[in-house]
Amino acid sequence: MKIAVVRNRKNEGVLARFGTPCREKYGKASVQSVIDALREDGHIVKVLEGDTTLLPELAAFMPADPVTGRPTGLVFNMSYGIQGEGRYMHVPGILEMAGVPYTGSNPRAHGVCLDKIMTKLAIERAGVPTPRFCSMQGMDDFDESLRFPLVVKPRHESTSMGLALVHDRDELASAVAHIVDEFHHDALVEEYIDGREVAIGVLGNGAPELLPTVELDFGGRAVRILTKRDKFHRTEDEPDKMCPAPLDESLQARLRDIAFRVWRACGCQDYARIDIRIDENGQPFVLEINSMASLGQGGAYVLAAKTAGYTFAQLVNRIVDVAHERYFGGPAPRDNRAGAEWLSQITSFALESEDASDSSNDTIPTAIATPRVA
Repeated sequence: MKIAVVRNRKNEGVLARFGTPCREKYGKASVQSVIDALREDGHIVKVLEGDTTLLPELAAFMPADPVTGRPTGLVFNMSYGIQGEGRYMHVPGILEMAGVPYTGSNPRAHGVCLDKIMTKLAIERAGVPTPRFCSMQGMDDFDESLRFPLVVKPRHESTSMGLALVHDRDELASAVAHIVDEFHHDALVEEYIDGREVAIGVLGNGAPELLPTVELDFGGRAVRILTKRDKFHRTEDEPDKMCPAPLDESLQARLRDIAFRVWRACGCQDYARIDIRIDENGQPFVLEINSMASLGQGGAYVLAAKTAGYTFAQLVNRIVDVAHERYFGGPAPRDNRAGAEWLSQITSFALESEDASDSSNDTIPTAIATPRVA
């Protein structure tokens, strides 16, 4: 089958610079590992940019069937977007409009999951515990019933960007002002849950597979939160990941039920990751759901899949199959392996010329300055 791996590399294919630029993208090593996995399973692979060139490139690579008008390929979506607050939605929205099937969640689910306030509201409506919170642009918005310490983070960011742990009103005011100034949107302020942190990966649709639970081991760290520097391997005391997590059966069952309910409430498709804190009394609190769980080799999602028995190639192709089943009712067909090998060699050569470095744990931050828009 023809599969276009869509990602963002240079962030240049736009009509104008307008809106908050995306601060994350997959590095070339992660993109190449997905290409290799698809090629290994017999697919014909081409790498495309998730920008204004996408539709003509797709039309040339996988034109619709001339008789039925049906699509002849599928997109493996690795695009985090270029700019704007709804950037996760951009490529899926373009593909839906054009009639091209793709892996991962639809624009609606990405919109819910990228907006941390909407995520919290969806979690609450599902009857799942989540830390008490408020949305702030300044101290007039503070909910005085919230108890310090508090976690402060941008409403529309990921990978722990802008995250801060604050212990009093002065620190809170400073953290909120920084987020409003740097990211140009509200700050999510929630009560800090001291305790264990786990992640549960979901794979599939309908009755999805729940992958083994991953626990972060913070060791003796005083601040037991995962920072952006941790995610990009820039700290000496980066938490270890334990999988399967050492949890008793009753708590494990409860966590898996919570993960499924959150996944369903947010409307995710194909794959996602739910992050949960567990307090000293064994009470779980959902922090968030990542509708574009990282496929970096050192990340929690891939570790969970490998613990479940998947090789990385099997995981990637399972994602393709569950997406294909969602659209067409069955797994993706495999093409001639020689053809797949030939075209993938071309895409491998193109990737080798890139300058971006890769983070095996997650995505990598871009160096684009944030413009202020009036």
